[in-house]
Amino acid sequence: MKARVIVYPREEILDPQGKAICEALGRVGFHEVEEVRAGKSFDIELAVDSRREAEKRLNSMCESLLANTVIEDYEVQVFDGEAP
Repeated sequence: MKARVIVYPREEILDPQGKAICEALGRVGFHEVEEVRAGKSFDIELAVDSRREAEKRLNSMCESLLANTVIEDYEVQVFDGEAP
């Protein structure tokens, strides 16, 4: 089963990387960009039997390693076919 985990800084946490990207986009002509939140994503392939088990294991991975849950939020996406 294929999955994607997306991790972003929480809204209340300063995001210096996102701010730098936003400012750089403005400098190269993309003045309509008001805010950027920089995150990271993980594409993961799991050998599990069900979507429910995949979600359970992925949440455990996020809580244990992939996200710093003190300052980051995460989203788990599980795909029945190929990941987009």
